Amino acid sequence: MFSSQIFKIKAVQLAEKLLPAFNTPTGIPWAMVNLKSGVGRNWGWASAGSSILAEFGTLHMEFVHLSYLTGDPVYYKKVMHIRKLLQKMDRPNGLYPNYLNPRTGRWGQYHTSVGGLGDSFYEYLLKAWLMSDKTDHEARKMYDDAIEAIEKHLIKKSRGGLTFIGEWKNGHLEKKMGHLACFAGGMFALGADGSRMDKAGHYLELGAEIARTCHESYDRTALKLGPESFKFDGAVEAVAVRQAEKYYILRPEVIETYWYLWRFTHDPRYRQWGWEAALAIEKYCRVSGGFSGVKDVYSSTPTHDDVQQSFFLAETLKYLYLLFSSDDLLPLDHWVFNTEAHPLPVLHLANTTLSGNPAVR
Repeated sequence: MFSSQIFKIKAVQLAEKLLPAFNTPTGIPWAMVNLKSGVGRNWGWASAGSSILAEFGTLHMEFVHLSYLTGDPVYYKKVMHIRKLLQKMDRPNGLYPNYLNPRTGRWGQYHTSVGGLGDSFYEYLLKAWLMSDKTDHEARKMYDDAIEAIEKHLIKKSRGGLTFIGEWKNGHLEKKMGHLACFAGGMFALGADGSRMDKAGHYLELGAEIARTCHESYDRTALKLGPESFKFDGAVEAVAVRQAEKYYILRPEVIETYWYLWRFTHDPRYRQWGWEAALAIEKYCRVSGGFSGVKDVYSSTPTHDDVQQSFFLAETLKYLYLLFSSDDLLPLDHWVFNTEAHPLPVLHLANTTLSGNPAVR
C-alpha cells in the first residue's frame, strides 16, 4: 500500500463516522456526533438547540475535495444541500444569523457576526469559488451578496477613523470587534479580484483598513499582542474593556490578514507589523515547554494560561513563515487555505459536476 493512500483511507473512515451528523429533519448537521453510536446533538447554550453557522458552513472545502479524491459524490451532496437550503431562506437585512435550528429549519436568535460563530462561513463561500478554479458562480454570488449586507449593516468607521466590523445583536449594532473577525481583512483582499461592479480596488482598500484597525488593537496594549475583543465606544477605541476580553491565546487571524495583504500589495508595513507580533510572541508567550497564551495583554507582567492551542502551529506560525517567504511558496492561484490554514489545491476540473454548476469546459 502506498503511503499516500493511508491518509485517504483515514479521511474516508473519519468522514463516514461524521455522516450520521447530517441525519436531521433538514439535513443541517448537529454540532457533535458520537462516533460509536452515530447519535448527534447540539450545544445546550446555542440558541435553543440550534446548529452554528460557522460549524455547518465550514465543511464545503473538505467535503468537496473528498468527493474529488474518492469519486463518491455523497460528501459533495451533503454540503451542497446545506447551501441550497440557505439560499432559499429569508435573511434579515440580507444577513445570515449565527444560529439555525436543524429540526425546524428556522433561524434561532438574530445574532450576526463576522467573528466567532459566523466567521468561516463567509470565508468558505469565497474559497469554494476559488477552489473550483472560479467556476462555482453560485458560491461567488452568495459571497458577494453576503459581504454587501455586511458592509451596509455591520462595518462602521469610529470617531478616530478606524474601520471596524460590529456585531448585530438584539436589533442593534454592538460596537465591538473580536480578534476572530480580524481574518476578514485578508478575506476582503482575497475576494477583491472578481468582485462586482469593478470594486476590486474598494475591497482591497477595505481589507487594508481592517488590517490597520487590528494592528491598532495590538499596538495599544502593553505587550503589543491583541486582546480577544475590543470596543469602539466614545473615548475607547480598539481597546478591550472587560477583564474577560483582555487575553491573547496565540490566535492567528491578524497575522493571516497581514499575509494576504502582503501578497496582494507588497506594502512593507505588513512585514513590519508581522515582525512586531513575532517578537512579542517570542518575548511574552515562549515558555519552557513551548508557547502559552497570556491572560492580560495590558499588563507588562503577564500571567500565562499554560495552553498551547493547536492553531498556533497550524496557523499562527505558518502565516508568519509565509509572510517572510517569497510568493512562489504556495502561490494563491494554485492553493486555497482552509480555515485552519491547511492548503488544498485549486481543482482545474474539466467535465465535472463537482463545482456547483454543470461542466463549463
